[in-house]
Amino acid sequence: MKLRKVTAASAAVLALAVTATACGSGDKDDNGSSGGGKKITIGIKFDQPGIGQKTPQGYSGFDVDVATYVAKKLGYKADQIQWKESKSADRENMLKRGDVDFIAASYSITPERQQLVDFAGPYLLAHQDVLIRADDNSIKSPADLNSKKLCSVTGSTSAQNVHDKLAPKAQLQKYPTYSACLTGLQNKAIDALTTDDSILAGYAAQSNFKGKFKLGGFKMTNENYGIGVKKGSDLKAKINKALEEMVADGSWQKAVDKNFGPANYKNEPAPKIGNVVS
Repeated sequence: MKLRKVTAASAAVLALAVTATACGSGDKDDNGSSGGGKKITIGIKFDQPGIGQKTPQGYSGFDVDVATYVAKKLGYKADQIQWKESKSADRENMLKRGDVDFIAASYSITPERQQLVDFAGPYLLAHQDVLIRADDNSIKSPADLNSKKLCSVTGSTSAQNVHDKLAPKAQLQKYPTYSACLTGLQNKAIDALTTDDSILAGYAAQSNFKGKFKLGGFKMTNENYGIGVKKGSDLKAKINKALEEMVADGSWQKAVDKNFGPANYKNEPAPKIGNVVS
């Protein structure tokens, strides 16, 4: 009789364990990747207009459009996406911890980062550039930045790189944010600001700045934007396939035109998957 009771109790526990396992198996696999579960968590920037921005109306930007398209191809509708802010310094750790399934946040593919995470893509080839006032014809090359006031955003090395390598007489003016730089540029307190051309185009495309600024078109560096995933995740191949489909059906170019078009951004053609330009 005691043996029967123990056996019955064990069977009940086993059945409960199997049920619990079945209930949780649809969310993520052993690699931490989602495949048709109820939600997918995606890391983006919250503060980069045209790239990734959180607004009272929701989320917008090129990276948001790319991530939404990819998520759809992975089996998730827009209302099944959970957006999470991915600041530059946090991205690798967020992927390692499994805080997000993937990250699309102006995330440049570099050899150092590839040691820590895997990248799908690239899906955009950007370049370091400068943004100047639309009526300023005095800056036609990086050398013309000598003796000009160049905005240096706290925490960014872009302006310092220009100063050190291309325009040693440029006068670096420190500002806390790119938004503050834009105000200074508009008020003629500074002459130019520099970072990735895609980010500059996103800022310049804002309705309150339309027609007031232009890109220099200098292409001072190559920035290959990729979608970051946890090292070893099977999502890499699936995302690469989705990116290829996005280019093929015209959705990629539509996203570029929508988010960067107002700034007359001359984008590079969609890069081939796996082709990282040095």
